[in-house]
Amino acid sequence: MLSEIRITGLGVIEDATLDLDPGFTAVTGETGAGKTMVVTGVNMLLGGRADSGLVRHGTRRARVEGRASSVPRSIVQQAEERGGELDDDELLIARELSSEGRSRAFLGGASVPVSVLAEVSGDLVAIHGQAEQWRLLQPARQRETLDTFAGKPVLVPLGEYAAAYRRHREVEAELTELTTRQRDRLAEADLLRFGLDEIAKAEPLPGEDAELAAEEDRLAYADGLRTAATTAADALAAEDLDSTRPGDVLGLLALAKQALEAEREHDPKLAELADRASELGYLAADLAGELSSYAADVDTDPARLAVVSDRRAALTNLVRKYGADEGTVDEVLDWAKRSAARLAELDGSDERVELLAGELDELRAKLADLGQQVRQARIEASERLGVLVSEELTGLAMPHAKLTVEVHETTAGPFGIDEIEFCFAANMGSPARPLQKAASGGELSRVMLALEVILSDTHPVPTLVFDEIDAGIGGRAAVEVGKRLARLAEKAQVIVVTHLPQVAAFADRHAVVLKSDDGSVTTSGLVALDDDGRLKELSRMMAGLEHSDAAQAHAEELLALAAERHTRPRKKSRPKG
Repeated sequence: MLSEIRITGLGVIEDATLDLDPGFTAVTGETGAGKTMVVTGVNMLLGGRADSGLVRHGTRRARVEGRASSVPRSIVQQAEERGGELDDDELLIARELSSEGRSRAFLGGASVPVSVLAEVSGDLVAIHGQAEQWRLLQPARQRETLDTFAGKPVLVPLGEYAAAYRRHREVEAELTELTTRQRDRLAEADLLRFGLDEIAKAEPLPGEDAELAAEEDRLAYADGLRTAATTAADALAAEDLDSTRPGDVLGLLALAKQALEAEREHDPKLAELADRASELGYLAADLAGELSSYAADVDTDPARLAVVSDRRAALTNLVRKYGADEGTVDEVLDWAKRSAARLAELDGSDERVELLAGELDELRAKLADLGQQVRQARIEASERLGVLVSEELTGLAMPHAKLTVEVHETTAGPFGIDEIEFCFAANMGSPARPLQKAASGGELSRVMLALEVILSDTHPVPTLVFDEIDAGIGGRAAVEVGKRLARLAEKAQVIVVTHLPQVAAFADRHAVVLKSDDGSVTTSGLVALDDDGRLKELSRMMAGLEHSDAAQAHAEELLALAAERHTRPRKKSRPKG
């Protein structure tokens, strides 16, 4: 329930606060005073669209704040999850709109996306205005209204039906794709199978191409390699180790060692150099032996060279077909791994088709069964809803009006196998026609109010806001609308923006939007009326004159009539449908 609404910088309203209590609150005022801005502000709190043109001229931003008490725990938890908190057991909801069009939303003091307000506020407040009445003419809204009235007998199987319908669409789409693309799948499988067979026959090994390249180089230059190694070995280790022969490396090293050894004991530094000369001799001898061994091992087999060259050519062909950027055998092996998995998937498509076809049959049977359950529950609820609305219309000065709810069977869709149509007859003997063709604006207002009274038993909302729901009616019908709104206020908080004194008289509290004009800027504010102020406002609404004796007498009569409802026993609430 809303305990307070504050509006600043919105339209003609500069700064206005409306304190709210349980029951029925009427909001009135002269044309152009800004009554509609109250509803616009509440709509902003609900996360509705906001136009920057609503920001008051000369003001940087408009702000609407609402305080809600007795908030459901589920909504409090959502606020706390986003960093918000209660303020004195009340939840603060706020919306700001800048003149540049930027919008911000707050829940429990925490900044949240505007969409969050729509999520939580919808369980707190419902707005019913002329736009809502025209939405009632839409088949989808009529279906939602019937389903809400029906409650669990429709909503439970409808939830199961909706889930099955979504799965049915998914299975059907996948099955269609598999069957219509069968030729493409077969062609893809053939290409993959050919490539995998070609790779399997070659049996490439990881890193094999690099090893073969090195081996081919060795085989191609075998003669040169052997000659180089032999020449080097001969130069290091001549058969005649004559230390005096020039060019004999080992001989020269031996000569150097001999010269150094003779004097090493006289200087440690010279002894160190003698040891190094001895070490060089050993290293040269080892190197000569290894070179001789290398030269003996060099393979000059032309047949092996041909085999290696052919193998490299085969691998190069595979890399060109199935490799990637780097062009290696490892990339070919990666392609083979991926392609094998894809081929297994394609080869399993036939089994998948059979599986999906079986699931599709099961889903069709399930949808047919659930669709009939929903249909029967809707038919039963439609009969009760039609009777109850017609009874309410009788009390709203339409004694011969009748609403019927037609449930037509049609092809399966996301909401069942039915089309719902509200039909209306204003007079006895008149044929019932679709509501959008048969009802005038005033009649549609009363149908909407009748539905809201009935739905308050089955789908209660803490706060209901009505924006000129009484448009197009007057006289006795207006009195009856006031009575019904007062009755509705026994179950929920009701806020009504109205131009009819017959409606406002039945309110528990009466607030007026006052307009002041200083010649350049118009400002409006909300003022709660006392008994005298209320009498004057009702007189103004009747005759346009606050001090008209006749208007005041009529206003007093209306207030007396409205007061009778507080002394009469309340009717028992209608059993939930």
